[in-house]
Amino acid sequence: MYLYHFGLRELPFTLTPNTNFYLGMAPHFEAFEVLLTALKTGEGFIKVIGEVGTGKTLLCRKLLNEIPEHFITAYIPNPYLQPDELRRAVAVELGVKQAQRMSVQLLTQRIQERLLTLHSQGHSVVLILDEAQALPAESLEALRLFTNLETETRKLLQVVLFAQPELDQRLNEDTFRQLKQRITFSYHLRAMTEQEVAKYIEHRLQVAGYKGAQLFDEKLCARIARVSHGIPRLVNILCHKMLMLSYGQGSYRLTKKHLTLAVQDTESTGEMLDNRRKWITAGALLSLVLLSLYFLGGTR
Repeated sequence: MYLYHFGLRELPFTLTPNTNFYLGMAPHFEAFEVLLTALKTGEGFIKVIGEVGTGKTLLCRKLLNEIPEHFITAYIPNPYLQPDELRRAVAVELGVKQAQRMSVQLLTQRIQERLLTLHSQGHSVVLILDEAQALPAESLEALRLFTNLETETRKLLQVVLFAQPELDQRLNEDTFRQLKQRITFSYHLRAMTEQEVAKYIEHRLQVAGYKGAQLFDEKLCARIARVSHGIPRLVNILCHKMLMLSYGQGSYRLTKKHLTLAVQDTESTGEMLDNRRKWITAGALLSLVLLSLYFLGGTR
């Protein structure tokens, strides 16, 4: 790959939500502060909404890593579960023994007993669901019933939902009005501005170990911000492809041409050129880069 070429320790623009690359820009910093404040006040439901690729999962992992010690977390990364499956997944996360073998009634009782035990030990329990827009309707209702478990002064279970805007559309339905009323803290994770995109790119390169001259100048960062619409995932994809192209050409300088070719090869940018021949040229160039990387790897 291009690590040695640019003097990098690791790939700076991967799609894996690595918290080592976290940059506390305004949208993510504000969302994180909202989460911590809501959790400390004992609210039942907390919701973070963001478009695809805006960094919800990264924020979710940062919360899991940095949540205060007295919190016990139950993390459900894929909530496309029916109510019984959701209850059992929560029970397993909370350490309820033989959760897979119990009846629903007994399982609910054991979950409540476990929550009361943790509460008596001074713990607060948080259920965190990523991609919550995928929850079936019946499971959303089961989730609401979970928050009925409480003492006279505090909820036994708090719920944090990370989701795409589709969840808000569903919650606007009359069926879910009770659940919507229980969401007391909510934050909408916006895309990055041009200035934030420039800081984001520079930050990731520095974390990855880059120490050379500026690779992405101000104008190039502004163009990347426009074609990516400030979506971190798309910024990563475009920058990664640009570095690949530059390496494949034996160049240490990134240009507008590299960005144009990366955009043509990335459907999600929504900025494709209509000229079919340019599509073919871009695809062919990227293919040549990949082939050259393969053969270079084989000769070392």
